[in-house]
Amino acid sequence: MRLTTDSAAQTWGRPRLSSLCLLVALVLFGGVHSLPPVYAQEDGAQEDGAQENGDQGEGAAPVEKDVADPTNNDAAADEINYLSWAAGSLGWFYGLVFLGLSFTLVALFVMNLLMARRENVLPKALIESFEQNLDAKKFQEAYDVAKDDESMLGHVLTAGIAKVSTGYNEAIEAMQEVGEEENMRLEHRLSYLALIGTLSPMLGLLGTVDGMIDSFKLIANTATGAPDPQALAQGISTALFTTYIGLVLAIPALAAYNLLRNRVSHLVLEVGITSEGLMSRFQKKPA
Repeated sequence: MRLTTDSAAQTWGRPRLSSLCLLVALVLFGGVHSLPPVYAQEDGAQEDGAQENGDQGEGAAPVEKDVADPTNNDAAADEINYLSWAAGSLGWFYGLVFLGLSFTLVALFVMNLLMARRENVLPKALIESFEQNLDAKKFQEAYDVAKDDESMLGHVLTAGIAKVSTGYNEAIEAMQEVGEEENMRLEHRLSYLALIGTLSPMLGLLGTVDGMIDSFKLIANTATGAPDPQALAQGISTALFTTYIGLVLAIPALAAYNLLRNRVSHLVLEVGITSEGLMSRFQKKPA
């Protein structure tokens, strides 16, 4: 009975063992043969991904080029439109004011520079002709020569020789009065240069305050978050550009005023010395 049971167990165990081996073989066989399609799919996915990456890579260069080119164009446009940016920062009011001051400054500088020439204040031809007529006792001709000349020396000599008949001292006083008037006229023209040199930085300071008020007003009106940087930069650029243009106009204006004033003062002194030297022959010598 025990032998029979053992034989039956061995007979029943062999099919179970064979079935188990078959199941393992099927699993292994199926797993092994199912791997390549999976790998192939992954390779295909990688190839597809590589192809997509390649397509994107091929398309990336034009994209980068398209992105880089507008940047370069914008940089070039910013350099070209610098004057437009400055004009926009100044605004129409400050732009017109500074433009008018700049043209006026150039016109005044040229006018005063021509006025301060030696030939316009102390002409050599007038000195020689007037002295020759005095030496020849042609007083009327000397008076006509001085009267026809429009220079400062001509006006001074005309006033002096017109009063010489009343006395030498009276003639000198008349020349001094005319000389002071001519000197005031010359300095009056020069004073406009000083006026521009004084007003330009004041207008620049006004623009600075105006621009800063606009910037702080924008900050105050921004309830949440940060204010718009471009709008904030507009007020700051107005403040800076008005100050810059004001200083650019003021510096040459003040420099030109001081240089021309010194030259005019020197020429006026020479006119006084020369006119008194020419009229000294009418001075009576003590006995």
